[in-house]
Amino acid sequence: MIRVDAVWLAIEPLDMRAGTEAALVRVVNVFGSARPHHAYLFANRRANRMKVLVHDGIGVWLAARRLNSGKFVWPKDSGSTLALTHAQLNALVLGLPWQRVGEAGIITVL
Repeated sequence: MIRVDAVWLAIEPLDMRAGTEAALVRVVNVFGSARPHHAYLFANRRANRMKVLVHDGIGVWLAARRLNSGKFVWPKDSGSTLALTHAQLNALVLGLPWQRVGEAGIITVL
């Protein structure tokens, strides 16, 4: 399994036609570098599709996720990037309000 030590979210949308190389270029432009065992998340403008690029220390993996209905809870204007916890990532990929997940993985505000 791929080890992920840190999760980073980019606020600006990514063209979902982007392949591995284009996504890697975007990671370097937005985050400064692609670090081993870090995951980088991007969404499209409608926030119903997401791409995740993970550098495993040897190469890069690119995964895509699409919601059939609804959209991912994506921040609008809070800088260019955010760091997420693993609990927040788990909520985000399900389309849940990940900003409300507490330290113990408990949703504290509805």
